[in-house]
Amino acid sequence: MNLDSSSINTLIDNAIHLLESSKNLESLEKNHKAFLGKNGSLNKALKFLGNLPKEERQEVGSRLNKAKSTIQELYIKKKSFFDHKEIESKLLKEGLDITLPGRDKSVGSKHPITLTINKISSFFSALGFEVASGPEIETDYYNFEALNIPSDHPAKDMHDTFYLQKNLLLRTHTSPVQIRAMEEQKLPLRIICPGRVYRKDSDITHTPMFHQIEGLVVEEGASFAQLKGLINSFLKNYFGHEVETRFRPSYFPFTEPSAEVDIRWKDGWLEVMGCGMVHPNVLKGCGIDSNLSTGFAFGMGAERMAMLKYGINDLRTFFENDFRFLEQF
Repeated sequence: MNLDSSSINTLIDNAIHLLESSKNLESLEKNHKAFLGKNGSLNKALKFLGNLPKEERQEVGSRLNKAKSTIQELYIKKKSFFDHKEIESKLLKEGLDITLPGRDKSVGSKHPITLTINKISSFFSALGFEVASGPEIETDYYNFEALNIPSDHPAKDMHDTFYLQKNLLLRTHTSPVQIRAMEEQKLPLRIICPGRVYRKDSDITHTPMFHQIEGLVVEEGASFAQLKGLINSFLKNYFGHEVETRFRPSYFPFTEPSAEVDIRWKDGWLEVMGCGMVHPNVLKGCGIDSNLSTGFAFGMGAERMAMLKYGINDLRTFFENDFRFLEQF
């Protein structure tokens, strides 16, 4: 097969001529297939590239790819012309009765996860918190080390992380957003961080992708009493003023002291979020003097908060895109 400049130009000219002279969509498709189909002349030429000397292969391949783009662009333009012409023809034949009543449009609704994130964010925004976001692909440093979780820390194994190449990973929590904010912004700092997070966890009560909402306050005099009052106010606002709460001592590498927060639910207690005072090591790593400023953080899962708020008893319904479920909200 001859693949010199003259042959390629002739191939393009023939293709352009045939496509432009196509009288209808059927002939256009036939002519397009003759050049770019599985056994089309241009695809045959591309397959023949391997038989050329190495020094010629790149140049000829570039010309053939440009020829392919030229022919494809002309085909798309011509097809659009025939499609438009066909629509016009149908409209002329069918006519249009403007006296017919209009069709109702069904109005969509926000997903319960979106509603939950918006409701929680609105509460904290009203108290002066800024909504912050960050990358979902993170480094090991921001996802673990900066949060007082070194490489040999046992808590690292609990995260079931999706690792990518070159020391990158899918973030397992939205806490890296807090680290970036402490590094980049001036104090005092009040942020709320909603977003998607990822863990290798998939069963009847867990999904590999879910949503977290975390909050952070760093300022002079920030205390656990202030944290407790803030969380109590939030939970009363979210679940109703009659909700009963309790704080249990817990452990998180990035806070000290730490606590889990429960609400009275049916016949017992149910854990809904975690919180604590930001660990001095975390503040130090972000260039903050813990002798001058202190901080506290808290976090919760949006799916759990939505299930409790709206009485949803099956986690899978969030991802099934069933209109009957979504229309309830």
